Amino acid sequence: MKTMKKTSIYIAALLLVCATSCTDKFDEINTDPTRSSESTWDPNFFLPNAQMSYINLGYDGILYQSTSMQVLASTFTYYGNGDKYVNTQNSTSYQGSLFSRAYSIGTVLAEMISLTKGKEQYTNLYNVGRIMQAMNMQRATDVYGDIPYSEAFKVKEGVANPKYDTQQSIYTGILTELEQATAALDATKLKPTGDLYYAGDIVKWKKLGYSLMLRAAMRLTKIDPATAKTWAEKAAAGGVFTSNDDNAKIVSDANNATSGIFNVYQVADDFRELRWSKTFIDALKATNDPRLSAIAEVPQPGLANNALQTLVGVNDPAVQVGLPNGYDLSGGARDIRTAAGYPGATGTGNDVAPLGKYSRPRISVYLKRNGTLETITYAQTELLLAEAKVRGWNVPGTAAEHYANGVTAAMTSLSQLDATAAITPAAAAAYVAANPLNATSTEASLNAINTQYWLATGSYMDFVENWINWRRSGYPVLTPVNYPGNVTNATIPRRMIYLSTEIINNKTSYTEAVSRLTGGDLLTGRVWWDK
Repeated sequence: MKTMKKTSIYIAALLLVCATSCTDKFDEINTDPTRSSESTWDPNFFLPNAQMSYINLGYDGILYQSTSMQVLASTFTYYGNGDKYVNTQNSTSYQGSLFSRAYSIGTVLAEMISLTKGKEQYTNLYNVGRIMQAMNMQRATDVYGDIPYSEAFKVKEGVANPKYDTQQSIYTGILTELEQATAALDATKLKPTGDLYYAGDIVKWKKLGYSLMLRAAMRLTKIDPATAKTWAEKAAAGGVFTSNDDNAKIVSDANNATSGIFNVYQVADDFRELRWSKTFIDALKATNDPRLSAIAEVPQPGLANNALQTLVGVNDPAVQVGLPNGYDLSGGARDIRTAAGYPGATGTGNDVAPLGKYSRPRISVYLKRNGTLETITYAQTELLLAEAKVRGWNVPGTAAEHYANGVTAAMTSLSQLDATAAITPAAAAAYVAANPLNATSTEASLNAINTQYWLATGSYMDFVENWINWRRSGYPVLTPVNYPGNVTNATIPRRMIYLSTEIINNKTSYTEAVSRLTGGDLLTGRVWWDK
């Protein structure tokens, strides 16, 4: 590299790690005894950093995915990225943000793995790191397609411009890593410390490893069902999540307000302008879903009340109305105030709220500075097992049982976000009894299962997973919006665009990867498994 302007993300991430943990291997007489070195640094310190960075996505996981999936909707300018598929301010930055995040997290994990490899006292931390890295790299490849994998995190070995591996080979690597690392976990040996997910509980980490294996396997259902079947059956046999207690989650620090997507919701504009989508609210209302009153509320009347973050709204299911995607407040043909079905504003005079009658995420559940962030849950796992069973694969139980377990867990675990969102097991059971798995056909079952997956991940605001599983499964069937000036030919984005600096800093590898990408480096391109 000739200038610092062209420093690659892989070098920059390594420098960040080294700034806190590494020391030059110069003559020991010149070593500052107050600084950490590889021999004195506790690699456990890396784990919470990586976990929080992985789960705490903020804008990286909301600007496109939440609204393009019609879970949320907004008339506000920068949410047009996902709501209307138009490029607004900083579009390319947000499209590449999950790419840079993956390699920042990955560098921390790679350093932790390097410092623990072959050391008996760190055997569990080493394998936890491998599981975390597999999860990290899977999300990155699911979002972008081919990415650096086999040569990633090897700057110390002189690899400053890693090649982009094919997604197919990445999945082979990820599944193998999950199998080996999960099997190697040993509850009789030292636990990791600083573990924000499970406080070092190795039994739960084993369940996480196999649940991640199941999720990775199911990504392949369209492109390679035979391989998907093999690994899904292996995961089920290994032992996946068995209750909501297994959910991989973090309760954020109220003093530092680090609670990811909920931290975004604390921003005045976002709080005032974000609403639940009509598509999402209508799906809940259609089946009298008890989640409706648990997660949604209509603000008190008037513009000032709409903006007041301490004033709770009305969560009566009867008054909930979702905002349609694809509208604005610009006074033109797409102004929501002229749309069919517009319920009207609230307030009077200079205190009018145009969106005042539309449902927003409940303050008590989603506006918490110490909010709970979920990354993979028992509910998701059970719904994937239901799909595996529908496909005729050899996993225990019946599809109807797994479906019931998944839907029940998705409802009852909302109490992990806040007590006001609690849904009793009896209420969940009544819902399942009234809305069992539709077994009239394979497609009907897949639709029901993956619609519930959409509802579950949407309720948790896990928007990236929500979007990825929709691309994999095709359910629920969503009608794209067709807003003037959209950049996707009125289709829902299928991937994010690579980090813009890659074409400068890693041009050869980037160009080769784009040549293999169906549709090119565009929002409409498709990754290998998305056929």
